[in-house]
Amino acid sequence: MSREPNTRLADLFALTGWSKGELARMVNRRGAALGQQQLSTDTSRVRRWIEQGEIPRDPVPRVLAALFTERLGRVVTIEDLGLERHRRSRAGTSDTGMPWKPEQTAAVLTEFTGMDLMLNRRGLMGAGAALAAGSSIADSLHDWLTGEYDAPEALRQAGRPRSVIPVGESSLDLYEAGPVGTDEVEALEDSVDIFRAWDASRGGGLQRKAVVGQLNEVGGMLTYRHPKDLERRLWIVAANLAVLAGWMSHDVGLEPTAQKYFVIAVHAAREAGDKPRAGEALSRAARQMVHLGRADDALDLMQLAKIGSGEQTLPRTRAMLQTIEAWAHASLGRSQATRRVLGEAEELFVADKGEPAPSWMQLFTEAELHGMEALVYRTLAEHDPKAAPLAQRHAKLALDLRSKNGRERSTIFDRLSLASACWIAGQPDEAQVQAKMALALIRDTSSHRTWDRLREMYRLTQQYKGLPEVADLREQIRQAVPQQRRQIV
Repeated sequence: MSREPNTRLADLFALTGWSKGELARMVNRRGAALGQQQLSTDTSRVRRWIEQGEIPRDPVPRVLAALFTERLGRVVTIEDLGLERHRRSRAGTSDTGMPWKPEQTAAVLTEFTGMDLMLNRRGLMGAGAALAAGSSIADSLHDWLTGEYDAPEALRQAGRPRSVIPVGESSLDLYEAGPVGTDEVEALEDSVDIFRAWDASRGGGLQRKAVVGQLNEVGGMLTYRHPKDLERRLWIVAANLAVLAGWMSHDVGLEPTAQKYFVIAVHAAREAGDKPRAGEALSRAARQMVHLGRADDALDLMQLAKIGSGEQTLPRTRAMLQTIEAWAHASLGRSQATRRVLGEAEELFVADKGEPAPSWMQLFTEAELHGMEALVYRTLAEHDPKAAPLAQRHAKLALDLRSKNGRERSTIFDRLSLASACWIAGQPDEAQVQAKMALALIRDTSSHRTWDRLREMYRLTQQYKGLPEVADLREQIRQAVPQQRRQIV
């Protein structure tokens, strides 16, 4: 028992508006519904959890996680509540709960996805938690990610304990883990490619639940002992699905949820011994930070992503990492740094010798390189208008290369980058053409990020709103924006 207050539980408890007596009664009612008639929680016991850091016995922590998840409308895990029995106390570890012990990754993965699925079933899509700072994540992961790690032999031989996952309204399910063979793993690997293609085409909103459910299944599989090679492939599947779950969550505005999935992906990739995959997962978290206007946090994450990726990282992967770092510099108006880092990205991309790229890098084509350069220069152009022509050039190259590859969302981004660069360059006629083409496509996606980029472009039309045709475009945009996103214009 800890004698220190549980500040995590106290902070979340304050958000619920419950009294201690109310929480005690809800725990007892939920426990009774689960057949746990012996639970006799009272106000004094709740006070000890909060004020003295007492850890209640199972199943109370899982019941509490489910209750808090329902109340707050976002995923709340046992870890978030500070109710894990083996807390890390090493000096220098941040309060983000990261990193956890290697053998806990499957348990964290299954618990978090289980709670996320519960929210999906009830239609609760909240995002009330705060994002962890980039420096906090980087500091907590640095030694673990950059050091040498191999799964303990005893862990591989003895197997892992099954994880209990709170997923239902009236039940806490025990995942019945079992052995899987090569055919099942190959099917899972194929499913990742299908989900990835769908996300690239239409956005993350429509398939997010399916990806989270698949990830939950894989987490359950990883609680069972498998041959070393097969287990490594399962961890790679888990990392790939966690990145997709994070990217899809980011795409629909569930930012804290997205960040947690990216961190889970880092852990899963590290379990597989795949440092480049871990670095790419961190780079997703960095892209999220730039999108949210937190470029300094993004640079902290990118520094670790580049260091932690290891020497075996292919030039194309390193080129991709450089484009994200350049975007962060552009957001801060650092023209010289932006151009330097983008130049390095181009050199690395050209240096690629055609070595087989991992599946998660196959979408970073020449078109994607130019698309990122267009976004970076478009961002820089708001600080340095001389960058606008470069943004236009790269956007046009990206559009020419994409042709009909099914990546509608990326095409929308390219057209919005091109339109924005035209507004900045004083070319309203061409800007309108590109904006209308983007608007015609955007209705077919389930990506909140497309609407966020549209908002950024809409802001640039302000100086031309006196032109009748621009005023008409602005009205078309206002009418097209979904009701729940109307605040963007």
